Amino acid sequence: MTRTRIERVRAAVGIASLALQQIEDDLSADDVDQEELAAILRELIEDTDPPGGFISFLAQLVTTAARRAEQIEPDRDGDASCPLHEAAALITDNAGMRLIWAARALHPQGDN
Repeated sequence: MTRTRIERVRAAVGIASLALQQIEDDLSADDVDQEELAAILRELIEDTDPPGGFISFLAQLVTTAARRAEQIEPDRDGDASCPLHEAAALITDNAGMRLIWAARALHPQGDN
């Protein structure tokens, strides 16, 4: 039986949710110090294999949805695509930069 697109997306979201739960569990550990916390934050934004990090991938996913919305939204008025483009920018500009700032505040020696 062939799985539908939404079933594949649902499964992928489930896998991503489990991975994020693992990261949350690691962040909650009593023995996480400031250097390790900074390193974890950097992994979310600066992952090097593949390049980009989780935050960048999330922004790219939302941008892809925005591009598709541009093609299919009624009247091509931007009611769907504009908020999606804005969300992608907020993820990168706001969330991403704030992770970097927090990591630097915790452990500036780890910066490249």
